Amino acid sequence: MFILFIGRELIMEGFCEIGVAKSDILGRRLNVKKRLVVMLLVLAFALLTLISACADSSLKIKIGSKNFTESLILGEMYALALEDSGFEVERNLNLAGTFAAHEALKNGDIDLYPEYTATSLFNIMGVEPQIDSQEIFEIVSAYYEEEFDLIWLAPSQVNRSPAIVMSRKVLDEYGISTLTDLQKHADKIDFASVPEFEERKDGLAGMIEVYGEFNFKSIKLLDYGEIYRAVLSDEVQGTVGFGTDGELTNPEWVLLEDDQFLWPPYLVAPVIRHEALDQDLKIGEILDKISTQLDTETMRALNAEVDLNQRDYADVAEEFLKEKGLIQ
Repeated sequence: MFILFIGRELIMEGFCEIGVAKSDILGRRLNVKKRLVVMLLVLAFALLTLISACADSSLKIKIGSKNFTESLILGEMYALALEDSGFEVERNLNLAGTFAAHEALKNGDIDLYPEYTATSLFNIMGVEPQIDSQEIFEIVSAYYEEEFDLIWLAPSQVNRSPAIVMSRKVLDEYGISTLTDLQKHADKIDFASVPEFEERKDGLAGMIEVYGEFNFKSIKLLDYGEIYRAVLSDEVQGTVGFGTDGELTNPEWVLLEDDQFLWPPYLVAPVIRHEALDQDLKIGEILDKISTQLDTETMRALNAEVDLNQRDYADVAEEFLKEKGLIQ
């Protein structure tokens, strides 16, 4: 009986060991299953994130610009940078002017375009000029968001302020250096205007309001690309220019001093539809990186490449972005 008892103890102990071994195996199997479940959940989340990112990058962004060299270059920069980040882009460049571009943006015909702070202050809002560039940006930005649901992204340091441009020869002949001087000698000057300039509050209409009537000998309406040639050929003796014109790389051209402070800073920035920006905030980040690389001298040189050296604006835009490491 004693032997049988011992044997029974041994048998029971063996059963217990087997039970413990089975329990360990089951535990390990459960742990493996748990790990597999966790891994699958992580992979599923990563896949959803990737799909979401791909979906965002496949958004079609409609980009506009106005109908002059600088705006075309900037619009193309925006398009190239977004395409490089995987977005599908539709180009609607070369729109007729400020009002055409603004209406296209409001109506959803385009999603964004480059605009100038003081241009909007004067011509969209009809507000009297402000001198401080940050104040102008804050006023315009708040108004656009409230009235149109449009967002101004961070402005660059490109100042495309209007100016009256004359050749150094003509300035010396008539003793003109300021807009006040020009107003007094206007009857001796054939003047070249550009579309919208005569009616705009930051154009001839504003000049008259601040300086008095400009009784030019004649006013000829020309395209932007013709105004400097017209002065060089003495077809006209003065024209409207802008601080970033490529021609101003030539020291023979002189900007008249705005001695009564008609024109505040005109800083350029992308203006975008709120709903377009909400679809992917990376759009704003991409465009902001471009703005940080631009200032007046840089923009003047880029414009000169197109207007003076006869290069294609798209090539100039692409070359600049690559040099700055903003696209591949």
